[in-house]
Amino acid sequence: MRYKMVVEYDGTPFVGWQRQQNGVSVQSVLEKALKIICRETVEVFGSGRTDAGVHALGQVAHFDTSVTLDPFRLRESLNALVRPFPVSVHSVEAVEDSFHARFSARQRVYLYRLSDTPFPPVLNQNRVWWYKHKLDETAMDHVAQLLIGKHDFSSFRASECQAKSPVKTLDEIHVYRQGEEVHMIVKARSFLHHQVRNMIGTLVHVGTHRIDQHDFQKILDAKDRRMAKETAPACGLYFVRVVY
Repeated sequence: MRYKMVVEYDGTPFVGWQRQQNGVSVQSVLEKALKIICRETVEVFGSGRTDAGVHALGQVAHFDTSVTLDPFRLRESLNALVRPFPVSVHSVEAVEDSFHARFSARQRVYLYRLSDTPFPPVLNQNRVWWYKHKLDETAMDHVAQLLIGKHDFSSFRASECQAKSPVKTLDEIHVYRQGEEVHMIVKARSFLHHQVRNMIGTLVHVGTHRIDQHDFQKILDAKDRRMAKETAPACGLYFVRVVY
């Protein structure tokens, strides 16, 4: 049987989604719980690998087991066994063997949250990037539209990125104000390593008018990571949902 899960987690205490030797991952927490439930070793496949400190509102994963399980009881058991780690399984359902959490995905949606208040957002610590400087979200949104479509995103690619090609197609990007925060939503089938965080790290310089549309276009066209600005902190990034 193959089961699909929708999972929420706070990425703060984890080394990331993927199982690693140097700390606790979201994948390993789920696999440990499933081993107890299924009484066999189970491998969990996620729709995307989030880095250390990155959060998820709707990560999708699947796993196979020889045991037939009731989805409701499975969800309840998982949520009991993953404690005290900040992981919550929202739903579980049986799916066809042809479904794959990663390879069946048509679009992934990410959210980045910034706080530009003059005081630190104590209740949102590890949930937003506190930038301190007032941002012009309208200018950021306008310039961000240059990223729409198919481009070589080498300027926003991490040096350790393992993707075969730097060329990706960005479907949508929006920057807008939400109360005392500035949010950026991005949608694409797939992303390069650190692509979203590197894009927002450069766009904040647009928001403070240190660079303009012309400068940003030059950075994109350069296809050189050294031309772009800093990588935004992981704490502001959320994996929102997957479209299949």
